[in-house]
Amino acid sequence: MTQYVVLIVGDAERWWTTMSEEQRTAGYAEYERFDAELTRRGHSVTGGAELKGNSTARSIPAGGGGVVDGPYAETAEQVGGFYLVETEDLEDLLDCCQIIAALGDGIEVRPVVEAQERPA
Repeated sequence: MTQYVVLIVGDAERWWTTMSEEQRTAGYAEYERFDAELTRRGHSVTGGAELKGNSTARSIPAGGGGVVDGPYAETAEQVGGFYLVETEDLEDLLDCCQIIAALGDGIEVRPVVEAQERPA
């Protein structure tokens, strides 16, 4: 099986903080539906989490140096969460991701580099 990381990318701080409690509850219900659909279709979620906002980030620039508050780059989009999914069917995984993309965030899916793929 191949592992993929599913990155949820968008303006999560504005998105979730401007929604009513009812809208947030409905949004979280869609994430639960996504989880259930992955399982139903034979994909295995092996990890993942919702991330706190950019204001909680600490960054170290490329090449090292001082630690700074906030994200590395100023952007409107940010990674708001991720799933680690093991599957043999990338196309079906992408189809499942439509559930959470419909909420308004972008989804990026990338294969994970397996240990045997690394140079010796």
